[in-house]
Amino acid sequence: MGSRPEALAPIENAHVEAAYARWAPVYDFTFELVMRQGRRAAAAAASRPGGTVLDVGVGTGLELPMFDKATRLVGVDLSEPMLRRAATRIRRDKLGNVHGLAVMDAMRLAFPDAYFDAAVAPYVLTVVPDPAATLDELMRVVKPGGEIVLVNHVGAEGGPVAAVEAWLGRRSASLGWRPQFPWGIIADWIAAQGNARLLERRTIAPLGLFTLARILRAA
Repeated sequence: MGSRPEALAPIENAHVEAAYARWAPVYDFTFELVMRQGRRAAAAAASRPGGTVLDVGVGTGLELPMFDKATRLVGVDLSEPMLRRAATRIRRDKLGNVHGLAVMDAMRLAFPDAYFDAAVAPYVLTVVPDPAATLDELMRVVKPGGEIVLVNHVGAEGGPVAAVEAWLGRRSASLGWRPQFPWGIIADWIAAQGNARLLERRTIAPLGLFTLARILRAA
């Protein structure tokens, strides 16, 4: 089903859990600014006033205050230390529209089919061992007519940036994510589906480092 993770640097959930346990205390300080515009764009695209949205890879909850307050939110993440910080943010910011947080594997979501009006996965596909399996799960839990909203780094095809990504890619396990991630992983997955349609693809500031994609689950 599309490009499989064998084409990517290998990474395991254990690598991700260990890496994000280390990142949790400094995550907001390190990544908040560079990823802010992507999170804002994802929250704006995924907000469903009156509906329920799944936030996969919610982490410390940086994007939770950015959603429309009439959108009910459920957040999941593999890292319990990150979720503890998200829970603190929810209490501090009085985010009553967040209806739950849970430790969960994005490749094995414990929700019924067609349960959410939309699903958002900011900066997730470069982290999971199998991006296609994750997309399968997002599609499964979203209602027909709903959307999957992704924000992700897409690797450079050449030049000095690609060289730096290749160097970093050899350290994917210790980083907890893959710096090299071709758009073809997503494009091949969409092409293999009978009920998926790309609604939007655009680059996000700063410097076009990240790409927003909106995928419709057709009725």
